[in-house]
Amino acid sequence: MTSSHAYMDDFARFITASPSSYHAAAEVARRLDAAGFTRRDETEQWPATPGRHYIVRDGAVIAWAQPAAAGPTTPFRILGAHTDSPGFKLKPKPTLASQGWLQAGVEVYGGPLQNSWLDRELELAGRLVTRDGAEHLVRTGPFLRIPQLAVHLDREVNTAGLTLDRQRHLNPVFGVGDSSQADLVGHLAGLAGLEGADVAGYDILTADTAAPATFGRDSTLFAAGRLDNLTSVHAGLLALIAAPEDTGQISVLAAFDHEELGSQSRSGASGPLLDDILTRLGAALGADVSDRLRAYAGSWCLSADAGHAVHPNYPERHDPANTPIAGGGPLLKINANQRYATDAVGAALWARACEQADVPYQEFVSNNTVPCGSTIGPLTATRLGIRTVDVGVALLSMHSAREMCHVNDPVLLSAAIGAFYAGA
Repeated sequence: MTSSHAYMDDFARFITASPSSYHAAAEVARRLDAAGFTRRDETEQWPATPGRHYIVRDGAVIAWAQPAAAGPTTPFRILGAHTDSPGFKLKPKPTLASQGWLQAGVEVYGGPLQNSWLDRELELAGRLVTRDGAEHLVRTGPFLRIPQLAVHLDREVNTAGLTLDRQRHLNPVFGVGDSSQADLVGHLAGLAGLEGADVAGYDILTADTAAPATFGRDSTLFAAGRLDNLTSVHAGLLALIAAPEDTGQISVLAAFDHEELGSQSRSGASGPLLDDILTRLGAALGADVSDRLRAYAGSWCLSADAGHAVHPNYPERHDPANTPIAGGGPLLKINANQRYATDAVGAALWARACEQADVPYQEFVSNNTVPCGSTIGPLTATRLGIRTVDVGVALLSMHSAREMCHVNDPVLLSAAIGAFYAGA
């Protein structure tokens, strides 16, 4: 898939199919199945079977391609990304009523750019779990909206600024009436072919329903929800599917959940998920503790997450010497305080991969007065001791309900990941 626009058309379909981390994991699994990967059950014994396999844990996916010659000390090439995005999550007892309006009770998930979620048609999406433990994916399509206060009722909003109270101002409306006339959980259950009484638990989040779109001069710009971090999940997935079969290492895609919350969960990068899978793969190959540590010592992880392009209206918020531009290629993300895990050795690996793939890349470092966020990179390096380098696609409006990038950058990222998998 060499055409940027063909790539982005496929990416748009991926985004549309992935309104929640649980849907994203299911879409990754569907595409892996179509590409001939075999799903493994974590409760079963795994034989040392070469080939292509994957597991799903909640909203996370680990997939791997194991060459026939793999042994106890075969190293890993890991692409790490995350399936979740900032937004709002449905609370318990979520059906509210106020002043004749029906509203959904929501809790802020991660660090969304809150004002960007106003006056948009949103959907609810995620999983319902019945009393027998079965999971059911559900999505509503356009269903609710967080209405902003009219300028006539807040004459200073354009000069004094907009202040949103997270408890009072962010509950979306979805109808009129009183709470006895509506049941959000019952509505979601009905969409999944269930009765409301069958639902014992749920993980339901909001998502913007506007379709992904290319726009601008020569249609070179792309806007959609959840670019952070479905850009990396999709790029890594396509690269893994296309990876050569016998490269001297085991190629791995690790798409974690809960990165936007700090990754501290059973399916997050701070949890045991990746270590569990790598340990089991090594054990199936006959690895003892020493063999496992030798394999890790020869391994690499690319932590692929979104980064910032220089904002033309706020250039003072960026480093004056390192100024990534949209369309200039993926980022090499660097931070002296190890908020990103890149070091000089990792920078050299990334340079080799990009050179092999004929991909330009750009260095990103934060302005000293603007602390940067972090990624799964330092977490993976700390937990496993695997050498890690942080990379990603440059965005504007990160953590907005609708982010944007250049159409060339995701496909260039995927090509560079492909070279990484090939052993650059």
